[in-house]
Amino acid sequence: MERHYVLSALGYGLLGLVLGLYMSASGQHQQLVTHAHIMLVGFLLGFAYALLHRLWLEAPQPSWARLQFALHQLGAPLLFIGLFLLYGGWVPESLLGPVLGLASALIIAALGLMTWLFVRQPQAGTG
Repeated sequence: MERHYVLSALGYGLLGLVLGLYMSASGQHQQLVTHAHIMLVGFLLGFAYALLHRLWLEAPQPSWARLQFALHQLGAPLLFIGLFLLYGGWVPESLLGPVLGLASALIIAALGLMTWLFVRQPQAGTG
């Protein structure tokens, strides 16, 4: 699972950096919130999940690990696209609110499931 997370984290990192470079070069910074979420939720949290799998989660039940990965990978792009459309002024908040709420719920569920996977490991947090 950690390889999937590293690859997706690196992809999100590249996307976030490209957006940041575009904002810097153009002087248009309205996508700052989108950029920050891509870097934190996509790159940093995805990489943290990879580290948790690699260092502490010894063979978690594959179905739970896949569900956790799927929740994150459904929620994160949905959040990023929603924020991009919102802060770009293309779609009003009244329409994007439910989409952003769903995306946030998926990301929170993914983090909650990762927390559960970590806590239930007998050796979690001991090394």
